[in-house]
Amino acid sequence: MSTEFTKKELLNKRVLGFFGGIIVFLLIYLAPISGLGYTGKMDLALSLMTVVWWATQVAQPAYVGGFFLMMLIITKTATPAQVFSKPWTGSTMWLVMGAYLIAGAVNESGVGQRIAYAFIIRFVRSWNGLIVGIFVLTFILALLIPHPWPRAFMILAVVLAVGRAADMDKDDLGKLGLAIFAASCPLSGVFLTGDTSLNPLAVADSGISVSFVRYFEVMSVPKIVAALITMFLIMFLFKPNKPIKIDVAQLKVEQQKLGQMSGKEKRTIFWIVVAIILWLTSSITGIDVGWLTLTVAVLMSMPVIGGILTPASWSGVQINVLVFLTSAMAIGNVGAITGMNKWLATTVIPGNLPHNIYLLSLEITLFAMIIHMFMGSVIAVMGITIPAFVTATAHMGISPLAISLLVFSVTNLHYILPFHNLAVLVGMDGGGYTAKQVSKLGIALTPFIFLIAIVLMFWFHICGLA
Repeated sequence: MSTEFTKKELLNKRVLGFFGGIIVFLLIYLAPISGLGYTGKMDLALSLMTVVWWATQVAQPAYVGGFFLMMLIITKTATPAQVFSKPWTGSTMWLVMGAYLIAGAVNESGVGQRIAYAFIIRFVRSWNGLIVGIFVLTFILALLIPHPWPRAFMILAVVLAVGRAADMDKDDLGKLGLAIFAASCPLSGVFLTGDTSLNPLAVADSGISVSFVRYFEVMSVPKIVAALITMFLIMFLFKPNKPIKIDVAQLKVEQQKLGQMSGKEKRTIFWIVVAIILWLTSSITGIDVGWLTLTVAVLMSMPVIGGILTPASWSGVQINVLVFLTSAMAIGNVGAITGMNKWLATTVIPGNLPHNIYLLSLEITLFAMIIHMFMGSVIAVMGITIPAFVTATAHMGISPLAISLLVFSVTNLHYILPFHNLAVLVGMDGGGYTAKQVSKLGIALTPFIFLIAIVLMFWFHICGLA
């Protein structure tokens, strides 16, 4: 009965969102907007309609994004070259493809699972120790598995085995599931390749190229602070229903089922090491991380030296994510051409932004969080707000990279309902946690996001970005 109600409720939301988006489009398109020509007004109308459709989940985000891309071209708001050139002639999409392939290889080979079992058996003995272990594993594997979803589900599989061995009930397992996907939000941002659907996009939205090492320098400290805050909140808010004892002996049995390390696993480790070395030296070689990532992935398919990836491995590259990313990037890219970004910066954003970088970070955070409450999509908020704030702060001497990474970070950490963060939403099915538990953590975390914003701006100042 509850399932039927949920489906009916979702259908109503989609129908209302569909017509709501069309109404928003017509209102913008028919309104006499000063300072915007035809292309700017059409771009604004299409962008806001798309954002409404994304927020209300009228269809899979890639379908909505695909419609937006086609309408930009059909209405002559932008040329195909203007719509597609930056996403596809740059490295972002190729980085995403390479990351999906490498993540699939690590996940299927069992290397990640082997690391997780070894770590838990060696270090974890209690409930809080298990939560700490989840965060540490997420951090370690963020460097080895360049996509948050396969990484989180792999950790989940091991944690569920730990839970079963410790005779945990369903509710406690759900709390640990939430910890896994909540840990993914801050820690996926530590490395440029930690979340290849968001991190490179945040960099691309700034219009500034950064190396793997430079990204780590700028983002590692603030993201680790955000992860520690999230971890301690989880420990405080979610206690086990009964005392937990980790059954190490049973876990060793599960570990032994993996058998001896195969040749495929050894070759996978070799290519992961090669990839990490290439990422770390990208600032020296001058070769973009995206080109390096796809090259390593392709080499993993070659005979003799690879034999890891097969033709079937391409099925792990999600075309819907590529279309969605293209459309999200097009909002900012086309907006700069049509004048939409400049209009938003002068019309929507307050004209008297504070020059104090810490007050500025708080105002940007509040603005981004308010929009995110209604939009729900991290990428949609980034697409609308980053270009506007970059334009509005251009005269302040603050790097566009600092503005872009600030908006991305605070928005990705902000969730009150599961749909506010795609990783948290995706994890609900297998993770076993509820929307109520997500809200409990999200509401407690919200005030700390302002503190994290100040830490971000302080660290950006140290790094010479602000």
